[in-house]
Amino acid sequence: MNDFPTKARVVIIGGGVVGCSSLYHLAKKGWTDCVLLEKNELTAGSTWHAAGNVPTFSNSWAIMNMQRYSTELYSRLADEVDYPMNYHVSGSIRLAHSKERMQEFEHAMSMGRYQGIPMEMWTPEEAKERYPFLETHDLEGVLYDPTDGDIDPAQLTQALAKGARDMGQKIIRFCPATNVTQHDDGTWTVHTEKGDIACDYVVNAAGYYAQRVGDWFKPFGGRTVPAMVMSHQYLLTDEVPEVEAWSKENGGKKLPLLRDVDISYYLRQEKNGFNLGPYEPNCKGHWMTEDDPMPEDFSFQLWNDDLDRIEDIMMDAMERVPLMATSGVGRVINGPIPYAPDGLPLIGPMPGVKNAFEAHTFTFGIAQGGGAGKVLAEWIVDGHTEWDMWAVDPRRYTDYTDQDYCNQKGMEVYGNEYAMHFPHHEWPAARNKKTSPVHEKVKALGGVMGAYNGWERANWFAQPGDDTSLEATHTWGRSGPWEHRVKEECEAVRDRCGVLDLPGFSRFWIQGDGADDWLRGFCTGGIPKAGRMNLIYVSDERGRILTELSCIRLAENNFVLITAATAQWHDGELIRNSVPEGVTVRETTTERDTLIVTGPMSRTVLSGITDADLQQGWLTHQFATVAGQDAFLIRVSFAGELGWEIHAQNDAMPAIYDAVLAAGAKPFGMYALNSLRIEKGYRAWKGDLSTDYSLLEGGLERFVKLDKPQDFTGKAAIQNEKQQGVKKAFVTLIVDAGEVDAPYMSCIRSGDEIVGETTSGAWGYRIGASVALGMVRADLAVPGTELEVEIYGWKCRAVVQEDQPLWDPANERLRA
Repeated sequence: MNDFPTKARVVIIGGGVVGCSSLYHLAKKGWTDCVLLEKNELTAGSTWHAAGNVPTFSNSWAIMNMQRYSTELYSRLADEVDYPMNYHVSGSIRLAHSKERMQEFEHAMSMGRYQGIPMEMWTPEEAKERYPFLETHDLEGVLYDPTDGDIDPAQLTQALAKGARDMGQKIIRFCPATNVTQHDDGTWTVHTEKGDIACDYVVNAAGYYAQRVGDWFKPFGGRTVPAMVMSHQYLLTDEVPEVEAWSKENGGKKLPLLRDVDISYYLRQEKNGFNLGPYEPNCKGHWMTEDDPMPEDFSFQLWNDDLDRIEDIMMDAMERVPLMATSGVGRVINGPIPYAPDGLPLIGPMPGVKNAFEAHTFTFGIAQGGGAGKVLAEWIVDGHTEWDMWAVDPRRYTDYTDQDYCNQKGMEVYGNEYAMHFPHHEWPAARNKKTSPVHEKVKALGGVMGAYNGWERANWFAQPGDDTSLEATHTWGRSGPWEHRVKEECEAVRDRCGVLDLPGFSRFWIQGDGADDWLRGFCTGGIPKAGRMNLIYVSDERGRILTELSCIRLAENNFVLITAATAQWHDGELIRNSVPEGVTVRETTTERDTLIVTGPMSRTVLSGITDADLQQGWLTHQFATVAGQDAFLIRVSFAGELGWEIHAQNDAMPAIYDAVLAAGAKPFGMYALNSLRIEKGYRAWKGDLSTDYSLLEGGLERFVKLDKPQDFTGKAAIQNEKQQGVKKAFVTLIVDAGEVDAPYMSCIRSGDEIVGETTSGAWGYRIGASVALGMVRADLAVPGTELEVEIYGWKCRAVVQEDQPLWDPANERLRA
């Protein structure tokens, strides 16, 4: 091929809707010398057989942003690139059979309106008026989204491809990539059957082949892509005369797309018939066993239909829309859809590999494709995204996602595609991938476990007779079998001493000449003296919050950085990619465990079992023995009481835990810790602390030193923002919340205007009130200001508090 490109800035592997969208959006950002490789024809993977639904609904703020952008792009794309497309914005109705489902809808509608999506709640009668063939006798209500619809996936992909080509991008079809090689300077060679291409960046956009392509990157620091493949069926009925007549009477419109999420299917008008797409609980994965290997090429192929698997859902759909039963099944589509363990795609930097990115494992690739291309292009070109996209960041998974985990979770997510994600519900599949050295002891004490980056931690401690069933967690409210126990645990920490086993802290030991200088330029603020510790923050170029770490200084050039379990790969990469030559990074995340021992009696509890100097002040640390075991004690408490973190090798922790319990400490769990930290206004990473907010907006100015000589990342942006003034400000709210505390991204209102959002919320058992942390318009962040928080449909009075902790505002108990 004379026109085969041998150089490119970016090579994208995979020619589905996401790959083409990524190529298009790179061109829109000015990178027009990029290449897309497709082993067959464009759309040959999951794209060609996709149903093409384009919803905006999501319980994830990031996903909703991405899907909303897709709808906005698709509405103008045909004109923008001069390529006709069948895009039907029919609107959709979601059916609610229960009060709990209505609460979920209310929260999603609130988020949607904040993003400019004019969702509405309808009565069953109002739904019947718009959808005359619908049975509504058993419904609580309906959520209507006027921006929902469907699009032809092939036309969409070709339109994006045309737009990209018109801006200078190259697309090479029938050109399988075969491998990659990274060079010492970080650049790549992508090998193909038609020749090699040198490039700066590579993108794995290979859909359900992403795991296979991902293996090529293992020699350069990569890992096995956490994914599996599900068999998804949908069926097309023959034409229905009544549907045709309704469309003619309504000016050619289509019926609203219907989703009966409690039964788990969508039903939409397809020409003059129906398209039924179930997500059946008795689902089926493919290519998971030796006798069912993934073929080298499955382009434009389907599996045989398996209607027995979806028979119950088909029958229910016919009862819901009896008209459907009057027509026969015209065609069944049964094709592969990739699933990540949480059902969300992987978009962003490839873990462990420089200059490589991922954009794959989309279960709703058509709906998310437009937004995904935007996000990926921003990540590659700018180094950051407009919206915080941790929900899809590939680094959200770490080393616990073996294939067994991926298979089990993929099946679980698919079979519960429309399930409500209640705040106290823990999904049961693929558990116990990472356990602490005292895991069995914690469970024997009544620990009801949750998974945190694969680590098992106790959420609360049940007593004999308490209901620990999954069914008991199916509520948005705080009330449940756990509530009384969480209250007891908080009171034990308040009045006596509690102990929490907290495995999974991400630990990085930084040593070597220049470590001091590096760290001063790495973070936005000051660093501690030897023998002390403090919090440090890292910002991006915009001055937004990238991460928070505890910084422990052992000596002049000897530090330990500790961060959240979920931040392990994110922060590890951030640190390793920025330390200078001569400074070493050693990680001990899995080698050590941590106990939180906290409460006014914690000094008494520890005094009989340790040789540590327990009179050392707050924010100090020391090596000592506890219960005869070597340990490292840090005088700090996320619960906001007198207390210590005890860090020790895994084999030392059982003896330490037993001794702490024997000395009188009461076990407490993560629910109690969340309540305690919110009363102190302590922020949580990727909730209260995210790249959606600047450090100044987040109320973290005391952790910024603009007068230090180091030109840390984001310094100029923070200086500019300080001069201009912040647009948003962090607040603590006391909320008249009733039975339900504010979830993440509840709208905050002033009159009829949305003026901010909550970032976390919980009941504070020490202060006896519902607390929400959040961001509001800066002029409203004044103590005493009365606002309203929308909580699952209720508008609850909320009052802005002083800029200090609600509990122990002077930190006297911490310093005791």
